[in-house]
Amino acid sequence: MAVSGVKAVIGLEVHVQITSLKTKLFCSCSADYRGAPPNTHVCPVCLGLPGALPVVNEEAVKKAIQLCLAINGEVANILRFDRKHYFYPDLPKNYQITQYLEPICRGGYIEIETGKGPKKIRIRRINLEEDPGRIVYPGGSPLASPYALVDYNRSGVALLEIVTEPDMESPEEAVAFLEKLHSIVEHLGICDCRLEGSIRVDANVSIEGGERVEVKNIGGFSEVKKALYYEITRQRDLLMKGRNVKRETRHWDPVRKVTLPARVKETEEDYRYMPDPNLPPVRISAKLVEELRNSLPELPDARAKRIASQYGVRMELAKILVSRKVLADFFEDAARLYRGNYERMANYLVNDLLNWLKDEDLRGLYTKVKPEHLAKLMQLLDRGVISIRQAKEMAEHIAKQGADPEKLVEKLGFRRIADVEVLRSVVEEVFKEYPKAVRDALKNPKAINFLVGMVMRKTRGRADPALARRLVEEKLKEVKS
Repeated sequence: MAVSGVKAVIGLEVHVQITSLKTKLFCSCSADYRGAPPNTHVCPVCLGLPGALPVVNEEAVKKAIQLCLAINGEVANILRFDRKHYFYPDLPKNYQITQYLEPICRGGYIEIETGKGPKKIRIRRINLEEDPGRIVYPGGSPLASPYALVDYNRSGVALLEIVTEPDMESPEEAVAFLEKLHSIVEHLGICDCRLEGSIRVDANVSIEGGERVEVKNIGGFSEVKKALYYEITRQRDLLMKGRNVKRETRHWDPVRKVTLPARVKETEEDYRYMPDPNLPPVRISAKLVEELRNSLPELPDARAKRIASQYGVRMELAKILVSRKVLADFFEDAARLYRGNYERMANYLVNDLLNWLKDEDLRGLYTKVKPEHLAKLMQLLDRGVISIRQAKEMAEHIAKQGADPEKLVEKLGFRRIADVEVLRSVVEEVFKEYPKAVRDALKNPKAINFLVGMVMRKTRGRADPALARRLVEEKLKEVKS
């Protein structure tokens, strides 16, 4: 996709925290730093004090290998760490322990859906590395803050850096890739992506005729889309004015919705990579790789195919369900409690309940809304107790209050009216109030829909539609005779 006729070239560097770990990558400090007072989850190792020696977290290595296998990559034979030197306040050691000479994973791909069909986004490498500390701007952004604060609680948390080839041509493709990666790491149990800062994105962007620009530290997929559109437009405008696009690093300002220059783009030599002398190379055995391959859980693409086959759900809908692991889990848990129209249940979950859960980013699933709530609602529909319109009206109450559908039906007065005598009296009223509609229905069978609609309106949608239609038809025959 081109932006105003200009083709964009986009590559991503995605940083995913391994939030499933209890401790940091090279020390025993708790990795659960969110909400803790600043600089309380630190030790000599993650602060880089003289004489402190790092020890690699074995579980972090296993998670990295699992992700490599899931994206069809090649696992390295040797686990090797390097030092990446650069001076910045969030790095207390003035270097970051990462992988350069021998990443834990090379190659692989993630397939996304585009308007032109499936597209493979190639993966260049996956690095296992430590997260830097966190710089806090009291004003909300660098330009709006008179000073900056540094919290080292995050320093040393295990991080996976996924580097793609520049295969994406639009912000939409970049977001599709991130959504798919999000689903994969959730299904692997690597990351709880709902946690603040658990996924951060650096985007390398260029357009034909211009230099590559790196936009750093974009949080949230909607922000990635905005940042890419802004940067593509900025570069296009520079070239149209006959000016050059500088090769540089820029920051995304989420408040002003602009990219800001940070520094001239470094080259590989600027980082002065060197093997970390405190972490000698370790061989990764073929046996370990095979064990991890055999222990891989069901991944999103395979799960979508199974859900479509097992429950008779459209593939498009199944793909939406697996886009978030918690959503697919919730659907399948509800399906175990219900036997019936699974397509309707999936549609209701995605299009109705989800509409009211967006503000909570699905946190309401399992906490407020229970799988049994969805199953009960579907059973009420199957028994004809409520109509689909009433079910849609109940969605907000169920999502926001966790209301039990059976109790909600009574509270809202939604129970279906199937009493023949009650509905017959309503039909009598409608025939008296709309004599012209009755005459029209006697001439044109299609006009009967108006009379049935009036019966439904008078009963606030509670009348059994099939019974209401039958009674209206019987009354028309009586009038005609």
